[in-house]
Amino acid sequence: MGEFLSMRHLFLATAALAIAAPAAAAEPDYAAAVRADYKAELAAMFDWFHRNPELSFKETKTAARMAAELRKVPGMQVTENVGGTGVVGVLRNGSGPVILVRADMDGLPVEEKSGLPYASKARQVGVDGVEAPVMHACGHDTHITAMVGTAKRMAALKDRWQGTVVFIVQPAEERVGGAAAMVKDGLYKRFPKPEAALAFHVSSELAAGKVSASEGIQYSSSDSIDITVPGIGAHGASPHMGKDPVYMASQLVVALQGLVSREQQPLKPGVITVGSFHSGLKHNIISDEAKLQVTVRANDEAERARLIAGIRRVAKGIGELNGMPADRMPVVTVTEGTPTTINDGALARRLNATMVQALGAENVVPFEQKGMGAEDFAYLVEPDTGVKGYYFAVGGTPQATIDAAAKGGPPVPSHHSPLFKIAPEPAIVTGTIAMTAALLDLMKPGAGGSAGS
Repeated sequence: MGEFLSMRHLFLATAALAIAAPAAAAEPDYAAAVRADYKAELAAMFDWFHRNPELSFKETKTAARMAAELRKVPGMQVTENVGGTGVVGVLRNGSGPVILVRADMDGLPVEEKSGLPYASKARQVGVDGVEAPVMHACGHDTHITAMVGTAKRMAALKDRWQGTVVFIVQPAEERVGGAAAMVKDGLYKRFPKPEAALAFHVSSELAAGKVSASEGIQYSSSDSIDITVPGIGAHGASPHMGKDPVYMASQLVVALQGLVSREQQPLKPGVITVGSFHSGLKHNIISDEAKLQVTVRANDEAERARLIAGIRRVAKGIGELNGMPADRMPVVTVTEGTPTTINDGALARRLNATMVQALGAENVVPFEQKGMGAEDFAYLVEPDTGVKGYYFAVGGTPQATIDAAAKGGPPVPSHHSPLFKIAPEPAIVTGTIAMTAALLDLMKPGAGGSAGS
């Protein structure tokens, strides 16, 4: 009898485990159509975008192509020149929630050295007046191509959702200015205001086919700061006759690091990096000015404000330390910036579960912040907008390449590198399936007003 009970308990325990164990996710029935779209249209579209990148706020050809592609989607209403070169497409399907999907479209002033057959050879004069080589060194060509794929699927699946999808093709993410420009130009007044905004970014660090999203902070804040350090010019052989701005600016470079290493709470992340230092034209001349370009990163707004205020304080202190007059103090100017990008917790939990259903648990990777990159998507979901945000990463590098790098092979090129490249098909297909799954979940009949619940 005891043996029988033991066998019975074993059977019940095994049955319970079988019930509790999640079954492997069945691929969505529209996944095959997404792959067919890639082979028929999206692959060539990506190729064109990659060969023809454009700099921030100069994306005229890209915007025109995206407007034309969105107009091919049945029912799509398209508006151009929003916030500069931005494009807005509105797809209505009866009453229901309004959900925004954002894709950024600008390239970077980088000369491509990826070795790809479709590598960019483009050059362009930017808004700063400087001509430079241009490359999609951050994967924005993937984002806009997947947006077209998502729009096509949503138009084809109108029997499964109700409401309005607002597709925005955003300029100037790399200058963290495009999202704010579109909001300022009436994005939430001229077009249906969303209750939630969604976006993804392809990641070279993440294996192709996988996605990852935080239930809190997704990206750090970022501020670009220019510092001008006045000096008094003199002969290099007579430094006592002037005030050396190179010496003062060098003191400043070192002193700024104390704001992180000596004043910041040790368990709080923060970065101050001096990316550029320019002064003088000749070996034996003490110039009358030095210029620094600085980037500042933080994970909360209070720390962001503390670091910026600290930079102003330290800069003034360096001027006073060197006996500069009050009207010749270092000048600190914040030229551009973006707040932290924070995912809405409830919305992220819901859509992360949706990703598991659509892609399989093995392809949904727990989020881990590995750096202090930033995103101007934050302007679309700032607390005072009332718009909830969900931003996720989509893998762009084949697993075999990542494994080879881990074993001592060639490293995976980082974003903004001239060697940057991703595998377009799995990235675009996965991004399209994931975004479509998220929209269908949030906009299924009867789901009105429930984003994040």
